[in-house]
Amino acid sequence: MEFSRNERVAEEIKRVASEIINNDLKDPRIEGLVTVTKVDVTKDLRHATIFISFYGDKAKKETTYKVIQNAKGFIRYELANRLRIKFIPEISFKLDDSIEYGIRINKLLEELKLNQEEEGY
Repeated sequence: MEFSRNERVAEEIKRVASEIINNDLKDPRIEGLVTVTKVDVTKDLRHATIFISFYGDKAKKETTYKVIQNAKGFIRYELANRLRIKFIPEISFKLDDSIEYGIRINKLLEELKLNQEEEGY
């Protein structure tokens, strides 16, 4: 299976952005692991939307998200240094709640299973 140039660039941005956020951002307000779940790149490679996810309460999420938003210039600069492409896209971030949603669904399924076992199903 062959990937398009956009898909290859998106995967590279995803890998490198994850490294930068988790290893190079030295802000103590970032608690825990930040996961880059997906990157969407426009056809002309001028803009990339980086989807990020992290686990924690609402206040920690908001703080971490703000720190990452404020570090956008640094992250783009680091992408330019590490990627072998002529033009580094403008980047933006979006929260991806799919991991938390999956955890919540899993907990509900476990509760349902326990209830069924208790009732003898």
